[in-house]
Amino acid sequence: MINYQTVNPLFNTTLVLIIIFHAKTIIKYTFLYSLPDKKKSKDASATISILSANVYQFNTNYTKFQNLISTNNPDIFITLESNSDWEIANRSLEKNYPYNHKVTLENTYGMHLYSKLPLSDIKEHYFVADDIPSLEVHFHLKEGYHFVLFVVHPPPPSPTEETNSKERDGELLSVAKRLNELNKPSIVIGDLNNVGWAKSTTLFMKSGNLIDPRIGRGLISTFHAKYWFMRIPIDHIFHTAEIFVKNIKKLEAFGSDHFPIWAEFWIDHKNDIQEEEVSNIETHEKDIIDDYIKEGIKEEGNRE
Repeated sequence: MINYQTVNPLFNTTLVLIIIFHAKTIIKYTFLYSLPDKKKSKDASATISILSANVYQFNTNYTKFQNLISTNNPDIFITLESNSDWEIANRSLEKNYPYNHKVTLENTYGMHLYSKLPLSDIKEHYFVADDIPSLEVHFHLKEGYHFVLFVVHPPPPSPTEETNSKERDGELLSVAKRLNELNKPSIVIGDLNNVGWAKSTTLFMKSGNLIDPRIGRGLISTFHAKYWFMRIPIDHIFHTAEIFVKNIKKLEAFGSDHFPIWAEFWIDHKNDIQEEEVSNIETHEKDIIDDYIKEGIKEEGNRE
């Protein structure tokens, strides 16, 4: 027979401990979590704006998206899930965005980059699968500043795509490995299909020496755009310590199942105030990164 006098206090204590554990994680993504003041110094670059949007391949509200770009006028914008229809529709924007790179796919993993800033070098990577691209884009600004932008969209674990998260995690950790090889001011942007406090995302941030600009600013939940009661933050911008994010927010819906995410940032090679926000990777975590990548490469997706 169950002794409820013993079980109830035990249950309540366990529940309180669980709440405290999760509260310690979530509180970082609120305005209650204070960070050092980061004022722009005389050594910093000009401010750059960037917008990333998972457009949802089957969304046909092209004009609404184009109006979004015209209204917000970012220096760089990225579309994810963009196929040939989206590429054709967005050609009207190329007059103001003469520098672009297009990976046009019909499998919901296409990605297009449009920029007012010249691209000094660009590479397409297929780290874990030959139908899942990511972009490595190098920018050298007039003032002598440089940065690397990684655009990513790993597959989610879901009944229609992947039975597990191996490809997603392998892709993200491959990007982190590449970040370490380059050792340059960098930004990672895109639909990561994961929240910022998940184990694999935390490992990705640690191994790539990355900072989450949501910390101290709010969750900024981007998915699902059509269900206000069920939204999670899976579209992200991460950055290295030389990149300073002035502002980050989600923008209005345009027919996709994701809200677009927008940020302003500058580069300052001489300011090390953000170094303390980078979490150090532990020895045992280093040992499992290559295993994650190998498992991701071995995994066969269900994409057609």
